[in-house]
Amino acid sequence: MFDIGASELLMIVIVAVVVIGPKDMPMALRTAGRWIGKMRKMSNHFRSGLDAMVREAELEEMERKWREQNEAIMKAAPQVHLPTAEDMQPPAGTPALVAADAPDGRDDPEGSAANPRQAELHLPPPPP
Repeated sequence: MFDIGASELLMIVIVAVVVIGPKDMPMALRTAGRWIGKMRKMSNHFRSGLDAMVREAELEEMERKWREQNEAIMKAAPQVHLPTAEDMQPPAGTPALVAADAPDGRDDPEGSAANPRQAELHLPPPPP
């Protein structure tokens, strides 16, 4: 990073020992280590912030592509008609079942006695 070779590093250590002195060297190294640690923390914080911004931009781009693909698929797919409550009503000309018409004579217009599973699940009667 700074292109400091082994000989240059040795020269810096010798000058530091002469100028600072061997007595104060541990305290100077500790201070230098703290500064280096703070600089690393700041650079890591800055880098993580940039990475988060890049990830958010990528997510927005992917969401836009997915939305466009979904719209294209929805336009190309045929529209499915889902039955409504009005579609489930019997035709107007069909006579309604009365209690006397029930197969076993009970008050059961759906004929659930003939098919107990149908009564248990509350299913509509099969079409005629």
